[in-house]
Amino acid sequence: MHDGDVVVIGGGYAGVRLAKRLDGVARVTLVDRKEVFFHRIASLRAGVRPEWSVTPFIPYDRLLRHGRVIAGKAVRVDTVGRQVVLATGERLPYDVVVIATGADYPEPARFNGTTTEEAGKAFAAHQQRIAGAEHVLVVGGGPSGVELSAEIRLARPEARVTLAHAGTALLDSTGSARAGRRAQAWLEAHDVDVRLDAFMSPGNDFGTYRDARGNLVDADLSFWATGTTPNTLWLRLGGHGDWLNAAGHVKVDRMLRVGGRPDVFAVGDVNDATELKITPLAIAQADLAAWNIRTHLRSPGRHRKEPRLYRPVHRTPLIVPFGPSDGVTMLPVPGGESAVLGGRTSVMAKAKTLMTPYMRRQLGYTAT
Repeated sequence: MHDGDVVVIGGGYAGVRLAKRLDGVARVTLVDRKEVFFHRIASLRAGVRPEWSVTPFIPYDRLLRHGRVIAGKAVRVDTVGRQVVLATGERLPYDVVVIATGADYPEPARFNGTTTEEAGKAFAAHQQRIAGAEHVLVVGGGPSGVELSAEIRLARPEARVTLAHAGTALLDSTGSARAGRRAQAWLEAHDVDVRLDAFMSPGNDFGTYRDARGNLVDADLSFWATGTTPNTLWLRLGGHGDWLNAAGHVKVDRMLRVGGRPDVFAVGDVNDATELKITPLAIAQADLAAWNIRTHLRSPGRHRKEPRLYRPVHRTPLIVPFGPSDGVTMLPVPGGESAVLGGRTSVMAKAKTLMTPYMRRQLGYTAT
């Protein structure tokens, strides 16, 4: 039995999870500009190591048994006609629409183009540049910057690698000083030049970078792991700028609805439900939104279920790999600093496979 049309805009972690949860319950249409799912968790290693080049790409063709996946670009949500308008002019009617367009990430954790061939060429270009670089600068000492620095160091043990971070400690956004110290100790033990309190900007000459004190760093290759940008410009251009906060995230209520509308939801990195933008929280939001959408579609009747409220998460388990054989895991402890676990736990949970078998199973494929 299908209770209505649900259009999910965005096929990232949250969009895939939600579409799969509603498949068979509603007539689900998943729209994404990419022709395949992009397993972003594996992208930093794929940008460094050729043998990982195709790992992040998983086809959508086995995701839905009853619904459909469209490769296309949504340009507008017509709330009057209750239709999603695509760049081709096609209109998709909806009873519920879900915005799950995620965020744009810096290189190399970005899907360039719309096809696997285009994205694969971008990964190959990063690999070639890293292989030929004498000095690589990574700017940003959060989880992505630490992970990328470790991957580059292991792939290029003879090259100079510098990690510059504007904060006074690595991984300071996680709230775990112990994890930051462990990350710094690992990097420095592997000859990565870690520079703290070093806000970087491009220098006057090509290939030079300057910190806030005026000190110069010369590097022939740089990566900026300094944050993400929500993919919401299309909403602003489509007349829904009032749905966005100052940072560009979609404003949602505690049921993950947009503007209090019962038929418009936003999940994952694209919304303002929590400051932590990590995959487990995107998946948790998708599960809660799926419940609330089912509740909305089945609202008539004596036995309707009550919607659930999302509780923003400020501390959550987090794993930062140092390549495939080491890493640091942070486990929140009530009333105190997170417990910090070492390599064995990190390797088993994430570092070795980067959760690729799990995501392949989510999309209907075997683990390998």
